[in-house]
Amino acid sequence: MTVKIVAEAGINCSSSLSTAKRMADIAIECGADAVKFQTFSKDRFPAIEHLRMPWKKQKRLFWYCNEQGIKWFSTPFDFSAINFLIQMDMKTWKVPSGLITNTGYLKRIAVCRGKKILSTGMSNLDEVNVAIGYLGRSSLTLLHCTSLYPTPYDQVNLSAMFSLREQFGLPVGLSDHSQGIEVPIAAAAMGAEIIEKHFTFDRNATGPDHAASIEPHELKQMVRSIRNVEQAIGDGVKKCSKGERGMVKEIRTRMNN
Repeated sequence: MTVKIVAEAGINCSSSLSTAKRMADIAIECGADAVKFQTFSKDRFPAIEHLRMPWKKQKRLFWYCNEQGIKWFSTPFDFSAINFLIQMDMKTWKVPSGLITNTGYLKRIAVCRGKKILSTGMSNLDEVNVAIGYLGRSSLTLLHCTSLYPTPYDQVNLSAMFSLREQFGLPVGLSDHSQGIEVPIAAAAMGAEIIEKHFTFDRNATGPDHAASIEPHELKQMVRSIRNVEQAIGDGVKKCSKGERGMVKEIRTRMNN
């Protein structure tokens, strides 16, 4: 299994098209499988309106991602945003944790074509179960998430991925807001199929998500480490490895004499 790594640019591009393009380039250079943004209507979030990228700019951004050959998607936060992203032929739909109990929103996402990802921050198993009922199980992945920015290590609760998988029998992953890259790497070792991580050019920049983000050199290291972990996991069969075969006679002869 290959973990799908999503580089979450989100609103860290601060409404700048050029910055968003640079972030898409960084995602490519670091080896991420996809880059993700956020889409919401004017006046939807007045406190962060200055971070909203107008949809005309977003069109150009998504065309740019297509030209560069990286998969993209964006989290819609309202119905108008959903309609816009349908026009952009978006292939993956992400339900944010804050809308997991919004039945009207869930019903609208359910009829959108493509894969679905449900982030489960601030929720319990009953709430997740209800959301799945609206979204349907087809092509759905559940992401464990703790909605704290940044998330302290003692509140990450990575083992909740197991609870989600055992309870619902669906693919699981992690939307991570902890600082550093240890948690996503551990999630890969624990069977996460999708890992989403915010990144930024400057963790000290002003904005709600920068402090919970990693910088480009960390994103590159995270991707490399996850790919190494994937190779190390292997197939689970206990046997003499290919590399060990040439050592068996030499080592056993030496140690048994």
